[in-house]
Amino acid sequence: MDPEALSLALLDVVTPLAEARRAGSTAGLTASDLPLERPKNRDHGDWASNAALKLAKAVGANPREFAAEIAAGLEQVDGVASVEVAGPGFINIRLDAAAAGALAKSIVDSGAAFGSNESQRGNTINLEFVSANPTGPMHIGHTRWAALGDAMARLLLASGATLVREFYVNDAGAQMDRFGRSVLAAVKGEPTPEDGYPGSYIDDLAQRVTAAVPDLLHKTADEQLVIARDRAYELQLGDLQASLEKFNVHFDVFFSERVLHARGEHDEPSLVDEAVERLREQGHVFDDEGAVWVRTTDFGDDKDRVIRRSNGEYTYFAADAAYYLNKGDRGFAHKIYLLGADHHGYVHRLKALAGAAGDDPEKDIEVLIGQLVSVNGARLSKRAGNIIELDDLRDWIGTDALRYSLARYPADSPLTLDPEILRKRTNDNPVFYVQYAHARTHNVARNAAQSGVDRSAFAPELLTHETESALLGALQEFPRTVAFAAEVREPHRVARYLEELAGLYHRWYDNCRVIPLGDEPVEDLHRTRLWLNDATGQVLRNGLDLLGVSAPERM
Repeated sequence: MDPEALSLALLDVVTPLAEARRAGSTAGLTASDLPLERPKNRDHGDWASNAALKLAKAVGANPREFAAEIAAGLEQVDGVASVEVAGPGFINIRLDAAAAGALAKSIVDSGAAFGSNESQRGNTINLEFVSANPTGPMHIGHTRWAALGDAMARLLLASGATLVREFYVNDAGAQMDRFGRSVLAAVKGEPTPEDGYPGSYIDDLAQRVTAAVPDLLHKTADEQLVIARDRAYELQLGDLQASLEKFNVHFDVFFSERVLHARGEHDEPSLVDEAVERLREQGHVFDDEGAVWVRTTDFGDDKDRVIRRSNGEYTYFAADAAYYLNKGDRGFAHKIYLLGADHHGYVHRLKALAGAAGDDPEKDIEVLIGQLVSVNGARLSKRAGNIIELDDLRDWIGTDALRYSLARYPADSPLTLDPEILRKRTNDNPVFYVQYAHARTHNVARNAAQSGVDRSAFAPELLTHETESALLGALQEFPRTVAFAAEVREPHRVARYLEELAGLYHRWYDNCRVIPLGDEPVEDLHRTRLWLNDATGQVLRNGLDLLGVSAPERM
């Protein structure tokens, strides 16, 4: 019996008891209104409920007396071994071994789908993250958002959301011209412009541009700059995309900022032009001293924002507005922005923009800010000169260790990684600890097959050892952990769950044999424990996949 089934059984017991006391008091009550929790002390049972405390006032009952009535009803439910009332009205529920153990077969039968849920069904989400400028390699800050954003996307998809991973390419504006001048100077063998981009990667791009356009320096000065800029941009963006794919991060959409500023073939208004007029129609745009403003203070911003200057030039806020509206036009009711530590000012600005566009700033947009991450002993990039590159980190620490470690902590907490620990093959290394547990489940299965133990029988009532009860209790929690981590946008909850599960599995391994000793015969207990072993491996594998981390079968 899984938590969902037990919650439904609890609802079936509570509803008639409540209605008998006060008609209509539980109208609209669902199983989700009666959450179950795993007691910290396993001596208190497998599950606990505060249903009596929660509903006592509504039904006009003494909480403890109402809890006793619920307990009596639950004791009649198949699979429930015993129910006790504790304190002012807490209900502690213990399942019989067969009901608890049945989960092992259910997990194996479900395979990769176990943990998936429908909690985000109906949500259409645009998740934007990383969005590095295409003027240089990705650095350590981008690396954190790449790991967290991709894990968040996996969680939301596993929870039933319709979601697109999007990378916003800042390929318009003054920085692109500076980038082009830097590459062109390198092509000509000239010093880097005073406001240009340093680093040997510029020299590398210059060589690649020259190879692609051998006659570049025979063109006019204006043509040289445009070609150097655009060819180098294409090459650098390709390098960014390749780095992300090697880091096991996939994007569905790379959205070019240039699209927002482009006018139609017959000089039709750009998306930025249209954005200003659409916001004006909403009643939140005003003109002052020749400039066009958005009254974002109506929605909690600290000041109104200029969207078009008096000289006719658009501000960055104009592109933000056009991009936000474009996301809605593409069918995304909910927008999530993952931004770096230096973007705190964007929170109120983007939420105010959502309000000015006619959306609900508290419902239709989320802006999450990630804090800085550092790596002990990391060296600045030889190519870029002033950053720590994603590719260097991946080569040094490894994709799995880097992704797991970055997803293991809340995004809003500063983080320092210790490569010496992350490169160790010991239990001090969290990713090794979890991956080793998964590899051990495969080793057990291989040894079981050689010893004649298979899954031809399943007798869950035999899984009575205390470590089996604890392991099954943790396995039951996986779908709820996934759903909650998706809801609160916190992948680290999955990582911490996996570490707890790995610890419980190692303790079970030390106490319960899957393979008979010596000449002992193979019995149904051994076969059933193999089901439990394989179920644990499946959950570890599913959880690691949600974090974008591999699950090796041998270590």
